[in-house]
Amino acid sequence: MSHIIAARFATFDQAHSATREAIRAGFSSQDVSTFFVNPPGQNHARAMGGDEFADRGAKGASRTAMAGAAIGACVGSAVGAALAVTTEVPAAGAAVTGAIGAYVGSLMGAMNGTGDARRPAAPGRSLGVRHSGVLVAVRVDEQSDDEAAKVLSRAGGVDVEEAQGVWRDGTWSDFDPVRPPVLSDKVPARTAP
Repeated sequence: MSHIIAARFATFDQAHSATREAIRAGFSSQDVSTFFVNPPGQNHARAMGGDEFADRGAKGASRTAMAGAAIGACVGSAVGAALAVTTEVPAAGAAVTGAIGAYVGSLMGAMNGTGDARRPAAPGRSLGVRHSGVLVAVRVDEQSDDEAAKVLSRAGGVDVEEAQGVWRDGTWSDFDPVRPPVLSDKVPARTAP
């Protein structure tokens, strides 16, 4: 396994400029690789398409939907019962308003339970999702990892990461676009969508 430092760039021009900077800093052209990473969900990691079986942001939605349905049913039933006592609405109206309350509560609960999979940027921490862009990867050793991270960061790279991988024929051959990057602790964490 090789130790790899990589950073994401918005354009190929920026990435090629970073590649030139890395080579000027003493890295071999066989130790620097540039490639495009598709947006999340478009890497076709599954046979039927997509990258994952379910959206990470929807992980807690079923629990909050059930809680919202229970609260909504109680509120709806209470409103229906109050209407039945104070007006000429039949008792069946309480059941209908309870069902409507459960439905609205489940929708509100599900929406409340979804969230963005992004995590705050911090060195040594996974971002939670790999964003699209042009990746410049540099194969390093223990003496050169700090310099590679600094070169890529100075060149405008964001999400500067550290990884272990197979480096073959001048490329990061086992790169997994679905695996979230783990930010390097060699430079201050900078991310951009």
